[in-house]
Amino acid sequence: MPSHEQLSELLDPATTVLLTVECQQGVVGPDSALPELAKAFRASGALAQVARLVTAAHESGVQVMHAVAERRPDGRGANHNARLFRAAERLPVRQLSGTTAVRVAPPIEVADEDLVVRRLHGLSPLAGTDVDALLRNLGCRTLIVTGVSANVAVPNAVFDAVNRGYTVVVPSDAIAGVPSDYTPAMIRNTLALVATVATTDEVLACLKRPRRVRRA
Repeated sequence: MPSHEQLSELLDPATTVLLTVECQQGVVGPDSALPELAKAFRASGALAQVARLVTAAHESGVQVMHAVAERRPDGRGANHNARLFRAAERLPVRQLSGTTAVRVAPPIEVADEDLVVRRLHGLSPLAGTDVDALLRNLGCRTLIVTGVSANVAVPNAVFDAVNRGYTVVVPSDAIAGVPSDYTPAMIRNTLALVATVATTDEVLACLKRPRRVRRA
């Protein structure tokens, strides 16, 4: 774990963005298409930790971005080249554009200044989406990655961000996957090699500093 001084240096509110990954009702909500994942996310406390981080980001002037996965009713533009995508087509709850399923799940609050980036394809919140361009325009240097799942989308986000030159911070208790014991193994053996791993409390301690004005 990094020291408070090291983490504080990375988490300058003026150059830090908090990203929530697929924290949408159709994924982590009560009526999730993936109930086992939703249960793990809630039971572990990760959903509540993401909500805490988002609230602190709003208070400290850190930009918040929500990455949402969705699809058109006709499936146009969606991937079909992996078992995961084909299985998603048969789920009783589908992440259809404009439906409740693709709204950010409570208790996470979406503020007017938050950016919501929606994607119709792929596994990554960054690859082929507006996220990278928006981060660069915001002057982002450090990206805090939270959400689901530790199996697929979260590591995709971390790798893609690192490959694009961002420093990544992963709050270890603000992500989840299935089975539940997979998440700490993924963090220890993979994400810790490329990202700075901390706890939500450690990140919050760094964010609760005097607010600085972000340049437009």
